[in-house]
Amino acid sequence: QVQLVETGGGLVRPGESLRLSCAASRRISSFISMGWYHQAPGKERELVGSIDSRDTRNRVDSVKGRFTILRDVGANKLFLQMNNIQPEDTGVYYCNAKLDYSRPGAWGQGTQVTVSA
Repeated sequence: QVQLVETGGGLVRPGESLRLSCAASRRISSFISMGWYHQAPGKERELVGSIDSRDTRNRVDSVKGRFTILRDVGANKLFLQMNNIQPEDTGVYYCNAKLDYSRPGAWGQGTQVTVSA
């Protein structure tokens, strides 16, 4: 069973940066896709962006130019580099890893990001 552990969240001011990490219990090169999801207070969990086994990345429009998805295959970690963070980025960020697209994949426990002046 795949285990994912997210770290790196915290309280930041608008315009600041954070780097979230997701550590996997198995080689991340075995996943067909990994992604970051955001759940704002009182809202559904939504995709922020993903990276597939061919290193193809995608991000939602609201984070383009601000957030970048990175991975360190040797360390079995996925990262979300968050720059110019805004209040609407507040919420819990979850890591997801899929072995194939027919199943929902594994989830971590999430890491809280709070943006406040």
